Amino acid sequence: MHTLISILGAVSLLLFGMEMVKQGIIGAFGNDLKRIISRFTRNKSSAFAVGLGITSILQSSTATALLISSFASRSLIAGAPALAVMLGADIGTTLVAQVLSIDLSWLSPALILIGLIFHRRGTTETFKHVGMALIGLGLMLLSLKLIGSSTGPLREAAVLQELFHALEDERVLAMMLIIFLTWISHSSIAMILLIMSLAASAIISPQLSLVLVLGANIGGTIPAVIATLNKGSQALRITVSNSCFKVISCLMVLPFIDAISGLLSTYDTTDVARHVVDFHTIFNIAIAAVFLPLTGHAYKIVKRYIPDPVKAANIEESRYLNVKLISTPSMAIDCVMRETMHMAEMVYTMIGNCLPALTSDSSEPSRELMKMERAVDRLHSEISKYVTKLGRQDLKSEQLSQTNRILAFSLNLEHSADITENIAEMTQKKVENKVILSDDGLADIVTIHETVLNNFHLAMRVFSTQDIDLVHELLAGKRQVKKLTEQASQDHLNRLHDGSGDNNMLHLDIIRELNRINWHITGVAYPLLELERNKDLETDKA
Repeated sequence: MHTLISILGAVSLLLFGMEMVKQGIIGAFGNDLKRIISRFTRNKSSAFAVGLGITSILQSSTATALLISSFASRSLIAGAPALAVMLGADIGTTLVAQVLSIDLSWLSPALILIGLIFHRRGTTETFKHVGMALIGLGLMLLSLKLIGSSTGPLREAAVLQELFHALEDERVLAMMLIIFLTWISHSSIAMILLIMSLAASAIISPQLSLVLVLGANIGGTIPAVIATLNKGSQALRITVSNSCFKVISCLMVLPFIDAISGLLSTYDTTDVARHVVDFHTIFNIAIAAVFLPLTGHAYKIVKRYIPDPVKAANIEESRYLNVKLISTPSMAIDCVMRETMHMAEMVYTMIGNCLPALTSDSSEPSRELMKMERAVDRLHSEISKYVTKLGRQDLKSEQLSQTNRILAFSLNLEHSADITENIAEMTQKKVENKVILSDDGLADIVTIHETVLNNFHLAMRVFSTQDIDLVHELLAGKRQVKKLTEQASQDHLNRLHDGSGDNNMLHLDIIRELNRINWHITGVAYPLLELERNKDLETDKA
């Protein structure tokens, strides 16, 4: 009993240390991590590298999964790159296990001491959070030493020997057991390190240790799936897809465990613990090699079974504005940020539905757009009232600046919805008057409409990440729409001169309205651009 309590205590210390590392890193570099994710996840290769790197730092693929899922739920990252991030994250956890498998217990006291100094004496929040991460890392190394010393006596325990001997012939049951334990612990790394210690102490056979590694890989995906159950279909697809990758791979590898164990022992017959972490790494690299090219197809398949929900009529109701959090400004600001992104998604949907309404022979799509505009108005009103209440709190200058930025963006969103209602009225009159647009006129609208939607998506990312590179990209998109608008007007005049143009000006009116929307949504860039210029001026003065 004493030995079991010692092991459970050591594993708990390991989990606590990992949590401190994760919270410390997120606290110190959270915004930077979000910018990295936003900037480098536009294709599968760079997204894979981002997942590997961030998870190596956070030491938690679950934390990475939740970050990526939050981006996916706000349409800030596409499905295929998000899955690529998860495949990289899985390899990142194996690299952490590789490092921790080396005996670095001698480094533990130094890390705890340095971390405590940083945490107690740090002049900035960043230093304090870095100190927390160093303390956590020191505790992790200490816990591994304790686990190693505690598992030795288990070799003499007859009950455990009989249990593990029975599991040798019940490999599926063994996998189910470790899946459950990994889910409960919320850490596949902790389970891998525990399996490594059991294998090193000859408590379990090399073959059973590899079976348990497979189970730990599946169990490590469960917390992320559960955490995204209420985060929307886009977020859930990411975690479920990654879990499916693991389940399929484990079922394919399980029949060949004996052969794999034999291959691992050919290059090292003594270090069974090394076999565990090496197999863990090789297994996840193999999963990435197989599924990385298939992420696009996999996402489409999962989307069939987890479709976007049909939104109820109460879409105008706020989702995240929690009045109880007003007294905690940092949490309240996060609430209003999420609510503003909710509002942005509604306006994005409105703009996206303009084109189907324009090409429809029915006025029903136009009426739906007008209905959505009223919903956006009500949501904007709720956001404004919430921010007003928040402004009565004792806000720091940075928090005040952030709330002003949120209000400005929500106001521009509300204006964009108003303009979209104007377009809906035009499309309704088009149906009533049976106006027919020429192919050239419709082609101009389609091109500009697509560009405006791309800029809107980019504006949402700028608002969420404050990435200055995205700011410049957004401003370039604004100039592109202006240029396309001017070109469409000139082309229309040329067609009129040639006698091949529309006699009506409907398509030019719609294009001008789209340009007005583009002007409003790109307004999110200018406060950040001004902030960047002020920083450059301060640097020059220094």
